[in-house]
Amino acid sequence: MSFVTTFLISLGLAMDAFAVAIGSGIALKKVKLHDALLVATFFGGFQLFMPLIGWIAGLTIREAISSVDHWIAFLLLGFIGGKMIHESIYEEEGVEEAKPSNPRNLYILLGLAVATSIDALAVGLSVSLLNSSIVGLAVVIGIVTFVLSFAGVYIGNRVGNFCEKQVTILGGVILIGIGVKILLENLIVVG
Repeated sequence: MSFVTTFLISLGLAMDAFAVAIGSGIALKKVKLHDALLVATFFGGFQLFMPLIGWIAGLTIREAISSVDHWIAFLLLGFIGGKMIHESIYEEEGVEEAKPSNPRNLYILLGLAVATSIDALAVGLSVSLLNSSIVGLAVVIGIVTFVLSFAGVYIGNRVGNFCEKQVTILGGVILIGIGVKILLENLIVVG
């Protein structure tokens, strides 16, 4: 997998965590360095390990589905990206988004980290099906998520709700684009 593809996948996956980090920054009256580091560590750490778990799970089924693996990767990435876009556009008006009431609470952070990294699990599964290496991708996903989450806490504290939806939509578009790229590359090679 090329560095550009790796970076774009990482960027797409990090957008959910970035948007939630912005929400965390909004919820905090005064952001301290410790707050931003805590949020970034939880989000980046889970985004690093979830693709590894997905990749390991994919190893067990790779042989059985090797002839359609590119379709599965395309569908998973398309579904994840589409879900991100749909949730951003069709969020109920007037219903307060599930923002952390106290982003300093470790249980809340744990729940948010798991919720924002489920997509990374599915990407790890897709990468396994494509018989690609996961370690480099997982590390880049973790680093990009850490950096964006760290920045997101401060951005949220200063800017507020302005860019949460746009960021998540961008992440969804990136993931769909990567899925289309994987599908086209495999169809062109086979065809």
